[in-house]
Amino acid sequence: MTAAAQDRIVGGTPHHGRIRVGVLGTSEFARRRMMAAIRGHPGAELAAVASRDPARAAHTAAQHGCAAAADYGELLARDDIDAVYLPLPNALHHEWALAAMESGKHVLAEKPLTTSAADTAELVGVAARTGRVLRENFCFLHHGQHRTVRDLLRGGRIGRLRRFTGAFCIPPRPAADVRHRPELGGGALLDTGVYPIRAAQFFLGDDLSVTGALLRQDAATGVDVGGSALLRAAGGEIVTVDFGFEHGYGSLYQLWGSEGRLTLERAFTPPPDLAPVLRVDRQGEPVHTVLPAEDQYAATVGAFAAAVRRARDLGTDPDHQAWAAAAVRTAELVEEISRCAQHITVETRERG
Repeated sequence: MTAAAQDRIVGGTPHHGRIRVGVLGTSEFARRRMMAAIRGHPGAELAAVASRDPARAAHTAAQHGCAAAADYGELLARDDIDAVYLPLPNALHHEWALAAMESGKHVLAEKPLTTSAADTAELVGVAARTGRVLRENFCFLHHGQHRTVRDLLRGGRIGRLRRFTGAFCIPPRPAADVRHRPELGGGALLDTGVYPIRAAQFFLGDDLSVTGALLRQDAATGVDVGGSALLRAAGGEIVTVDFGFEHGYGSLYQLWGSEGRLTLERAFTPPPDLAPVLRVDRQGEPVHTVLPAEDQYAATVGAFAAAVRRARDLGTDPDHQAWAAAAVRTAELVEEISRCAQHITVETRERG
């Protein structure tokens, strides 16, 4: 890193040169979490928002104190935007992330990055060619609780790891929700299943293979509303992931080793003011450790802004290769699960 870049960043906080971010889309999550995080971070500036509905864009812009663009194309043409946050439906990520990078913008796209491994690999290639920062918005990876768990695992706290289990399930969504629309990339595997898959990669690496899966498929919409998958890691560890949006809320993982277990609740979407509780079970003696509360959404914005500043200074993203390998492998694992899964058809029922 050059002296100029070091001058801009002290303890992760820039003295000047904030990254100006435009938002393509006005999803509930974008408005509730990410736009507030962008607006409140010292390293970023919320510059503009666009929507398919200009009135909705104007309303959202007024709420967040930024400009409104008439449409997505107009936002990408603005010269006062350095980067784009992209919370559109899954099936639109590839098209607009590609357009954003080709217009000279860096991209933070909601997960999943795309709906296919081929499209993900294409975006990764464009980012490498153009020197643009491209990131998939797995906010949970920026929360320190997972690094604490990984440090304990590497330190032998539970012996040798034998099994990883992860689950992310949410209550049923309204019938009109985009999660129920296959043409927009709906379905539980792409919506919640990618979380425990990415967590397994975080702890066990990208060398995972799928050995079997079950998907519960809605008879009316054709999308999967829940499922489970069984994978194996390179060292022979067993991995199971569960996901869905027809359940009571659950967001957790457990690492089971030869000498004990590590369990973390609220693993993927902890509120910023929640102090996580890590449970360690060894020889029948559970120990609960309260970890510091952290705002993973602000941390995500900070990490992305720092990456953009580095890329702007160096002319390339030095962290691209490591990040890209994980993103492509996640997409490949999703496809492997879909390809090998047995399907259980479930009858449509009234949704909340």
